[in-house]
Amino acid sequence: MPAPPPNVTGFACLACGREEPSGAGRFTCPSCGGNLDALYDYVAASAAMDRERIAASRDRSFARWAPLLPLAEESLPLTTPVGGTPLLRAERLGRSLGLENLFLKDDTAEPTASFKDRASVVALLRARETGADTVAVASTGNAASSTAGIAAALGMRAVLFVPESAPEPKLVQMLLYGARVVRVRGSYDDAFDLCGRAAERFGWVDRSTGVNPFTAEGKKTAAFEIALDGGRRAPDWVLVPTGDGNILGATGKGFREMRALDWIDRLPRMVAVQAEGSSAIVRAFREGKKEAEEGPADTIADSIRVGRPRDSVRALHALYDSDGLGVSVTDDRILAAAARLARETGVFAEPSAAAGLAGLERMVEENRVKPQDHVVLVITGHGLKDPRTLSSGIEVPAAIDPTLEAVEEEIG
Repeated sequence: MPAPPPNVTGFACLACGREEPSGAGRFTCPSCGGNLDALYDYVAASAAMDRERIAASRDRSFARWAPLLPLAEESLPLTTPVGGTPLLRAERLGRSLGLENLFLKDDTAEPTASFKDRASVVALLRARETGADTVAVASTGNAASSTAGIAAALGMRAVLFVPESAPEPKLVQMLLYGARVVRVRGSYDDAFDLCGRAAERFGWVDRSTGVNPFTAEGKKTAAFEIALDGGRRAPDWVLVPTGDGNILGATGKGFREMRALDWIDRLPRMVAVQAEGSSAIVRAFREGKKEAEEGPADTIADSIRVGRPRDSVRALHALYDSDGLGVSVTDDRILAAAARLARETGVFAEPSAAAGLAGLERMVEENRVKPQDHVVLVITGHGLKDPRTLSSGIEVPAAIDPTLEAVEEEIG
């Protein structure tokens, strides 16, 4: 039996509430199969976490948050600098939207260029602590390339299950990192089910979100950073592109923990932004349900193309707990938002990562956001992850002769 996670006092099932001891060694609830949430001693964590010391530290990585991570202290030093991404003030974009305080949490700056590095680093370090040498993951693309990159940094073996439709740039990342890539004929949900069966058969650690409780523990650190960089005043709104629900739910947990430690004055209102063709969590929220039902998965935004959200209970809890909101947007709006984000902020985001801006545009149109509200868009992945989709409708200029006359004629 592997040693219990350091700092974790136990686990609670998000679906039925059953509590498990920290050393139980299970990833899901033995009663109902629901996802587990790690519990901590917040009195001890508060005593160990000095805000001024953390803010002044030269270490900007996830390791700053050790008292609220399920890892031994000796596991934390890592050459790959996960976390510590910038919180950018988007003044020009804010002005064009009529907002005075718009910020971007830019996780395109992570080592593999996506938010998923936060989950991978904690889940894989925890797996290594238990003696595992192979991790598996099901992914639409980013979680797989992230797992491959972090596994390469740690000297671990990664087996990646991705749908046939995974974008080529992400596949190239995975293969260059040295991972074993299994392309599955079918959807993300088909890849997820196959990954789970394979991990059980071959004794691998399954890092997939909705199964591995430690992914959320890594992702919640984005909320810690927003709380630290923004001062005691929490944002009014935090918009998260949402697929399986893990990022949204984990970020919501991070803010709840910051509130428990009195680092912020209140909880920000969380917003789930989904594509209209893949909006199971938004639909469940509007209907007041505790768990999303399976639905269509039809969108150009591959990272949020999920028919059966595996962490919808955690996501919906974050929405209800914060008096949040669910917004769905068309693919056309997502592509337009990616272009606008690039033009007006200089941040190049893949379609799914730009969905948050598309959702904010809808909220502004519907007068849900006040001009003075503090708004944070979580930008989850770099545009070079899926350039083919982003190039739709873009005309590449023809080459010109190397003369000033040709330049004058071209520029007009």
